[in-house]
Amino acid sequence: HAAVTAPTVSRDFSLKEGQTIKIKLNKKSAEADDNPAPETHTMLPSFTRRAFSSKMVPEITRVGMVGMGLMGHGIAQTAAMAGYDVIAVDSNQKGLDAGLKRIEGSLEKLHARQIKKGELTDEQAKDSFASIMGRIHGTIDKKELAPCDLAIIEDTDIKKSFYKELGQIVQPSGILASNTSSLPIGDFAGSSGRADKVVGLHFFNPVQLMKLVEVVKTDVTDPNVFDLAKRWTLSVGKTPVSCKDTPGFIVNRYAMSPFSSSRAWLSVYSLLVPNLVQALQLLERGDASMEDIDISMQLGAGHPMGPITLADYIGLDTILFILEGWVKKYPNEPSFVVPSILKQMVRSSP
Repeated sequence: HAAVTAPTVSRDFSLKEGQTIKIKLNKKSAEADDNPAPETHTMLPSFTRRAFSSKMVPEITRVGMVGMGLMGHGIAQTAAMAGYDVIAVDSNQKGLDAGLKRIEGSLEKLHARQIKKGELTDEQAKDSFASIMGRIHGTIDKKELAPCDLAIIEDTDIKKSFYKELGQIVQPSGILASNTSSLPIGDFAGSSGRADKVVGLHFFNPVQLMKLVEVVKTDVTDPNVFDLAKRWTLSVGKTPVSCKDTPGFIVNRYAMSPFSSSRAWLSVYSLLVPNLVQALQLLERGDASMEDIDISMQLGAGHPMGPITLADYIGLDTILFILEGWVKKYPNEPSFVVPSILKQMVRSSP
């Protein structure tokens, strides 16, 4: 994989008392003009290029999937393909059958491609199909979730009362995880009676293909539970990024940056820079690390380069210059703000 070609220098600077990060900064943004543009394929930090573990996480052997809709069936399939026993629950038989049928169709397409490439024989494909589907137990009785080590909830409309009920059903050591990005995890974690064992596991559609999972923690999430959730995510072949329980998490928060698109004076920078500001503000608040923000937008949104790396490539001083000009000229535009961290980063650059 290619590296960003703009000349860089590592600098340390303090964000908050006791918190220091290291970031690579352009020596001078003007120097970047003499370098070729970065290649357009995805560039990932080195740790994401390592081979994903094919071994299951010992502490988790049975996974519950509550809701077999668009996302739920994909999560159930992904877990079963990684070797986990899955208890797939839906509120009605029709929804359950539809979800299981989707999994069967997805596996048939996958195996057909593998056969065509010579990666599997017909017999091996049949065995694989039977093995994966054999690990998925479908039911409309949520009480069957009792032995689960991890129960993932798909439906964003599920009420707090359901989490209370689920907290009474799933074994006390079990982790409860929500796939929603539209509701704060903390809003329903307390209802479960085990707030320290509640996390967010935000997959992206289609789950079978998208590699990113945002792993979200609240202020009371047990660090060991959070680490276990990230290790499980790796074990099913995904790339976990850590995030605090902030609106939209990383990918959706970055994507929903506010700006006015109707004004003639808006250029491409007025679409790009406010989004870069959102990324810098995520970093500034400590909601996510620089590396996780970049990975999220590469794997979650298909961007060839993460926003922090892109800001560095464009030139942090250039972005600061643009923003300060916009703030002065359009003081009432909500998306035109200058993050303190940007000023710090520019001051730290020689």
